[in-house]
Amino acid sequence: MHFSSENTGPDADIPGGVQTVSLPEAGCLTAVGLSGGVDSACTALMLKERGCRVIGVTMSSWNNDLPLPPSKNGVRMSCYGSDEKLDIAQCAAFCKEHGIEYRVIDVREAYKTYVLDYFKREYRAGRTPNPCVHCNRHVKFGALLDGVRDAGIDFDYFCTGHYASLVRPNLSPAELYRTFALEEEIARPAVCEACESGESGHPLLISAAKDRYKDQTYFLHRIPSRVLERVRFPLSGFTKREIFDFARSRKLASAARSESQDFISSEYFDIVFADKASVPGDIVDLDGKLLGRHRGIEHYTVGQRRGLGVSANRPLYVHSIDVHNNRVILAGGDELLSQGLQADSWVWAGGCVPSHAFTAEVKIRLASPAARARIVPLGDGIFNIFFEKPQRAVAPGQSAVVYLNHIIAGGGIITRSL
Repeated sequence: MHFSSENTGPDADIPGGVQTVSLPEAGCLTAVGLSGGVDSACTALMLKERGCRVIGVTMSSWNNDLPLPPSKNGVRMSCYGSDEKLDIAQCAAFCKEHGIEYRVIDVREAYKTYVLDYFKREYRAGRTPNPCVHCNRHVKFGALLDGVRDAGIDFDYFCTGHYASLVRPNLSPAELYRTFALEEEIARPAVCEACESGESGHPLLISAAKDRYKDQTYFLHRIPSRVLERVRFPLSGFTKREIFDFARSRKLASAARSESQDFISSEYFDIVFADKASVPGDIVDLDGKLLGRHRGIEHYTVGQRRGLGVSANRPLYVHSIDVHNNRVILAGGDELLSQGLQADSWVWAGGCVPSHAFTAEVKIRLASPAARARIVPLGDGIFNIFFEKPQRAVAPGQSAVVYLNHIIAGGGIITRSL
């Protein structure tokens, strides 16, 4: 298996006026983010076989600030922890075996600020954080790249093992919105003057990968277009099965390793939040009836069922978190359905902000399929989203990502359900 014109993205789903971008060409200097997993290892080896000059780079985020236990049987328990040295050792061994230069880049301060501190702050505010989204924006495609450049590596491209595709429209962002808005009877979205005048150019946009089951675009939506210009996702045109086949054919040790873990396993949350005493409070139903006591709102999230510590004659889930009164509110499954949501802190492809309503598809979490919805601007960077069919467990703090024909138009942070 090797890169070819057929392995550059899900071309069958790319609409007219948009083309997939070319992969790094032979001879160019390509930095590859290595994690120790099969996806990043295959990315590096494929590029080397393509004729690229490859440098493997791994970010070191562990700050020795939490007493997290070591891994069991040499298998990492989470993305953050003292056992990151296992990944570094595996990456170093892989690079040595295949004649690839290797560097470890210190991103500890950025990781603490944008991931760890953010994670704790959001949970304590009664919201559900999305550490992968912020890590990608500020660390993997931010501090890591800054560190690579500071190390004197003037790379032509930065590549990772993410399952995502990059496309460049032949249309301006304004024309793109008008072309791909899904519903004719709703006015095509007007956009800012800079977009209308073409000043924003034709930026790279993130599109779904060939393997829809592994598509990771939801986690990448906040990466600025200026950063994407030197980024490539070489696995966009492959399925996960094909990548494992490639790894086995090259006898890569990573083919037998487990997949990436969560940021920090939930079983270690007590350690993560030990810097401040938890404040217990009431667990109530939608009518305010007392059902039990919680041990601190940072241990709960919308949609949660397990570990609630209450008994009932029907399944109960976390419906919402009342920060002001320090209460966790439970309800039945049907009561978790929402007609819509409100979101702020938006980023839009090419900086092109819609100023009129349009219809698109919206994902409210990685595991949920994109749902048809109407996106309505309210001003001051706030948008309402109204779903064609109610969605379950809309969680403040999570991302709402807008897709037009599988291409990311923008994404914001959910502030409340409607």
